Amino acid sequence: MVINGIVVMTMTAIQTNNETDQQTLEGDYENPWTYKGTTFTSNDIDGFFGYVYCITNLTTGRRYIGRKYFTSSRKPRGGKRRVKTESDWKRYYGSSKELTDDVKKLGRSVFKREILSLHRTKGWVNYEETRQLFLNNVLSEDENFYNSNILGRYMKKDYFNEQRTTDT
Repeated sequence: MVINGIVVMTMTAIQTNNETDQQTLEGDYENPWTYKGTTFTSNDIDGFFGYVYCITNLTTGRRYIGRKYFTSSRKPRGGKRRVKTESDWKRYYGSSKELTDDVKKLGRSVFKREILSLHRTKGWVNYEETRQLFLNNVLSEDENFYNSNILGRYMKKDYFNEQRTTDT
């Protein structure tokens, strides 16, 4: 289903009594990503290119909004063609140094990892991440977000550490 140019996917729960099957359904990795309240696994990728996510520190409420692609492409040494492999999306905790330091210090279980939206193209993933960063006002003066910049161009320090003046 497409809503305002954003692909929205629904997932259904499968009931099982087999403990191994249940572990696979719940996620075959530590502190799994959730999408609409359901654990997200490799089986759910289904043609999506990437996603926009929110990681929340459950002790402080502080959040981080970012994007991640499901595959990475690299050129092997001496190779002529690029090789696509599944990215590290299951283990990923954002690119913010402050956030990754907190994850190391406090442990992964203190953080909630939610997929906000799934997208079929790189362009839509990038667009939606930028849109969410501005909508959530991540560069605001308060310390509610780990994000320190948008697009590497708009920096929190440039907008809120100096006295703002307006010409009237």
